[in-house]
Parts: sequence; structure tokens; C-alpha cells
Amino acid sequence: MTDTENPLKIAFLVAPEGIERVELDEPWQAVADAGHQPVLVSTQPGEAQTFEHLDKSETRPIDVTVDATDPASYDALVLPGGVANPDALRTDEGAVAFVRAFMESAKPVAAICHAPWTLVEADVLRGRRLTSWPSLQTDLRNAGATWDDERVVVDGNLITSRSPDDLPAFIGALVEALEHGAGAAAAPA
Repeated sequence: MTDTENPLKIAFLVAPEGIERVELDEPWQAVADAGHQPVLVSTQPGEAQTFEHLDKSETRPIDVTVDATDPASYDALVLPGGVANPDALRTDEGAVAFVRAFMESAKPVAAICHAPWTLVEADVLRGRRLTSWPSLQTDLRNAGATWDDERVVVDGNLITSRSPDDLPAFIGALVEALEHGAGAAAAPA
């Protein structure tokens, strides 16, 4: 369903490098196809370097830096993975505050693969249920979350998936949350 009369503004928060290309590109395209406005937010101006696993891929122009924008300006947040991307984000106070503001709101937050590392740093996972790349499960449990090995987990406004293989379920839950509001997405069977 496309709503071009009332498009939502969706922040995609990334570090300047280390983003898993497919975890940025496919949700970005789905958001655009649904008639909404994706915005690339980063910790530094310029371009974001994406990767295909460990190999450099394409670059994307950064629309705005995290310190020059307000989380209240956006209707949802997408956190793509890649190992280096969330590791860099969690060391940036502005990025962590941006993520924390979204998690404290009722707005959808969608994180895939290694992206929940930034959620750990924002200290917003106590009592939450989520999934991620399997190597993060101890970090997530130590942060007070329940970790489940599922394609997609929806817990209130939080949508999480494990890996690029789960992108269809992740994107489906994200688009449903955008259409119907946070917490409306049901995990596909």
C-alpha cells in the first residue's frame, strides 16, 4: 500500500562505513516503494561505505548527520547491520542518544543482524524480546533481554531479525508497522 499523500519519514542510522549493503538497500527500497521517505543519517557527513560481508561495495550519500537532526522529525528508525557499522555507532554518544530516543517513543525501531549492539549501548533492552546474529545473544541477555532464534521478532515497537536471509520477514514486519503503527506487525509464520 502506497500513501503518497501522507508519506512517513524513516531514519536509517549508519556509521560512515561497515554497513552490510543488502541490509540497507532492501529495507530502503521497501520503504520507498511503500511511498515513504527514507533518510540516511550518520555520525559524519559525506558518504557511507557499504560492504558485502568483508568486501567493499557501493557508497551512498549521507543526507544528514545525527547531531544536525532530531529523532522527533522521523516516524521510524531502521538500524542496518554489518559487524563494523553498529560497533562504530555504539561508540558515538549522539548515535546512542538518537537510538535511545526512538526506543523510548512508540515509534517503530527495526534492527537486523549485528545492529542490536547499538541497542545494548543505549541500555534499552531490559525486559525486551528480540533476535539478532547468533553471536550477539550473550550480549543481549547480559543487557536484560530475552533472545530468540527466529527469523523476525516483534516486541512492541521493536522489530528484529537475524541476518540477510531473514530480510523478507524483516521487511514485511517493518512495512506492516509503518502501515498500522508500532507494535502492529505480527511475526510471519
